Amino acid sequence: MLASPLTVARADSATNAAIQLAQAAAPQNQAAARATKTKGETVEQRITSLHTALKITPEEESKWNNVAQAMRENAAALQKLAAERTTQAPQGMTAVDDLKAYEKFAQAHVDGLKNLTSAFQTLYDSMPDPQKKVADQVFLLAPSNVKVSDEERQRLQERNFGRY
Repeated sequence: MLASPLTVARADSATNAAIQLAQAAAPQNQAAARATKTKGETVEQRITSLHTALKITPEEESKWNNVAQAMRENAAALQKLAAERTTQAPQGMTAVDDLKAYEKFAQAHVDGLKNLTSAFQTLYDSMPDPQKKVADQVFLLAPSNVKVSDEERQRLQERNFGRY
């Protein structure tokens, strides 16, 4: 079942990573302003938690900044699409219009992942092997909006895979 574009836009990704030219998407009203602010905080919190979890060294900081910027740009692109979507009256949209809107969100997500992957690859390639193992574990975890069974959560915790 396909989620509506508005639902996708509200989803939190790592990318959701994840993830932001939020200031460029000027909010239309106070509710939109709060949503933009909250989204930016969420992205910044994720950037901070990843920085800590990945144990970024001072030598890696410039490469990390590229990863963080990709995350911000991704979030901003999705926020901009969500803002555009909220200005459209749903009553006037056809099923085809809705699918096209969903396609825009999906494409923005794919484009964002490509940018994030490129930036992260550069950082990852510069990491020593023990740090790469940490990164592998961090990215193995499911995003916060994905439901994980109790059994799977326990298995991940037993293997020291973090935030469950």
